[in-house]
Amino acid sequence: MAGGGIVDSKGGARAHLYEYTITPYFIFACIVGSMGGSLFGYDLGVSGTYSFPLQFLLFQPFLNPKKIAGGVTSMDDFLEEFFPKVYKRKQLHLQETDYCKYDNQILTLFTSSLYLAALVSTFGASHVTRNRGRRASIICGSISFFSGAIMNAAAQNIAMLIIGRILLGFGIGFGNQAVPLYLSEMAPAKIRGAINQLFQLTTCLGILVANFVNYGVERIHPWGWRLSLGLAAVPALFMFVGGIILPETPNSLVEQGRYEEARNVLEKVRGTPKVDAEFQDLIDASNAAKAIKHPFRNLLKRKNRPQLVLGAIGIPAFQQLTGMNSILFYAPVIFQSLGFGSGAALYSSAITSATLVVATLISMALVDKFGRRAFFLEAGCELILCSVAIAITLALKFGEGKMLPKGIGIFLVVVICIFVLAYGRSWGPLGWLVPSELFPLETRSAGQSIVVCVNMLFTALIAQCFLVALCHLKYGIFLLFAGLIFIMTCFIFFLLPETKQVPIEEIHLLWQNHRFWKRFTT
Repeated sequence: MAGGGIVDSKGGARAHLYEYTITPYFIFACIVGSMGGSLFGYDLGVSGTYSFPLQFLLFQPFLNPKKIAGGVTSMDDFLEEFFPKVYKRKQLHLQETDYCKYDNQILTLFTSSLYLAALVSTFGASHVTRNRGRRASIICGSISFFSGAIMNAAAQNIAMLIIGRILLGFGIGFGNQAVPLYLSEMAPAKIRGAINQLFQLTTCLGILVANFVNYGVERIHPWGWRLSLGLAAVPALFMFVGGIILPETPNSLVEQGRYEEARNVLEKVRGTPKVDAEFQDLIDASNAAKAIKHPFRNLLKRKNRPQLVLGAIGIPAFQQLTGMNSILFYAPVIFQSLGFGSGAALYSSAITSATLVVATLISMALVDKFGRRAFFLEAGCELILCSVAIAITLALKFGEGKMLPKGIGIFLVVVICIFVLAYGRSWGPLGWLVPSELFPLETRSAGQSIVVCVNMLFTALIAQCFLVALCHLKYGIFLLFAGLIFIMTCFIFFLLPETKQVPIEEIHLLWQNHRFWKRFTT
């Protein structure tokens, strides 16, 4: 396996021999490659995954449903054309705050179908990523996403909507499978964390742009929602063009046996011909990978237990169980209480999305200095405290049809911003970064497929089940999430080794010295 030996104080068996400089070629490759995140982010924002009609359901005494800036799933023109029963029910219950009576499973299925499609397609993406390269998956994802955006914009019936949604899901399945790997493999070990988080940054920017697009097109009747959905084709087009002109990663080229080309690309992205040590690590990893005929089956072996438990299952599942969606769902009423009027939903979406962007920039600047574990653990404590504070405040002050006092509203806005900042520099970006680092080359594409599958599965489950849980638990749902965050913080503390500045082909050496995992690797 790559490197061999014992991890030294400089990060790996040959890590101290690695050399690099930041070149324009490298910067271009990473910026263009990270565009895949904008597809995911724009869809999250434009479809209303982060602003689902809970704003309407929960806060009718405070919000004007005609002026809510949610996703297309909350637009009257969209509902009237494709979900007339939901639209009529919405109009009949404008003053009803009992959200338990609102049946929206079909509408949430429209949203969740994308994640189910992404879940399935990521396994096909694994085959393409491993055998044809990371660029091939990026290009396939952009074509599928572009087709889905056009079909959704031109939809005449629910069948076209669902098919378009599935095509979008296929695009996200391929993009989310390939882009984090591409960024991690292109980046030098010392700045891999910052480079990989370009994916999260473009995701957050996509959400932010989509929020403003939705707010603008909602005034265009009756086809504004078509423009909102159709504009998803723009980042897909950029991603397609970028995929054509991007260089393939040296890791993938070596895996395909294209050694001379791999060496040339490695020298160009590192800005130096002195890449012997890193190139030898890639060859060693490739030789080990060639011996593996069934990477998914290999992932189940005892020696790969750390990557399976941590990277493939634990981290992507926990990323969706932080309660982030709950925070964003409650934000509009809190902003309304501060006097934002009918624009509360827009302001809450814009401020929380902008906070995510700022948090990602903070993480990019500091994660390679302080490490992944420090961000997970420190932010975990903040998330727990914020969740408990929100639960207690809502339990004492939030009642159906009652406006929150302005002082309480200010307090909750501050707590929400702290929560979003904590999530945005920890479980948000690190939920994609850390899994992309953990797998050795022979199981990397298969492992990333499991990561995307688990992530999308839990996203879909939460989208389908959140209203039911909210109905029964109300403010208590934040106590539930606080308990889950405590569990996931302990999970990180005891099981995750620090991976900062360790070359990606030498991370497997960390398991040999870990107090828990070494029993599985020896």
